[in-house]
Amino acid sequence: MEDIKIWIRRNGIPAMLIAVAVVLFVSPDAKAWVMRQLMSTGVLKTKITEIPAGKKGGESDFPSASVFAVRDAKGNILTTTNLKGKVVFINFWASWCPPCRAEFPSVEKLYQKFGKNPEFEFLMVNMDDDPKAGKEFLQKNGYSVPFMVPDGQVPADYFQGSLPTTIVLDKKGQIRLSHTGMADYSVNSFYQQMEELVKEN
Repeated sequence: MEDIKIWIRRNGIPAMLIAVAVVLFVSPDAKAWVMRQLMSTGVLKTKITEIPAGKKGGESDFPSASVFAVRDAKGNILTTTNLKGKVVFINFWASWCPPCRAEFPSVEKLYQKFGKNPEFEFLMVNMDDDPKAGKEFLQKNGYSVPFMVPDGQVPADYFQGSLPTTIVLDKKGQIRLSHTGMADYSVNSFYQQMEELVKEN
């Protein structure tokens, strides 16, 4: 018994750190929780930046996005062409992705704020190999954002393979904001940017 106490005194902290590391390695929820805590302190604060002006055809300061289609949970197809006249928040995510899980509560808050606005549309595009995993993730966590999957190939100006990726289109279908990696979308500064886009003609 005395030998066990001595071993614990000598090795307790390293053993505890190893146990924590193992939990973080195998649990996406644990990783997401740690990332969320770091994000809230500002250590991993990600700034959403405007895409630099790149005049296209002499008529706009922002690049026009390719046509992109998604299918909702009922099988209805939406395209970005049909959504002109609305601000479109597009988020590519997967249930197994810890950074996606970390930012999801902030995305849900953004949806609660703008989801009922007729001039705003959310395309929450699940990239799980099996869409069932994405649906179960939303249900398990009580998220109300709309579930969608790509309908066909995703154009490179929207998504190049990194999760999460977020794109915001203005009412003309131009890419106004683009971000790869997790971010906090529930901050006032981001709300203000979205409100300004909604006010644009």
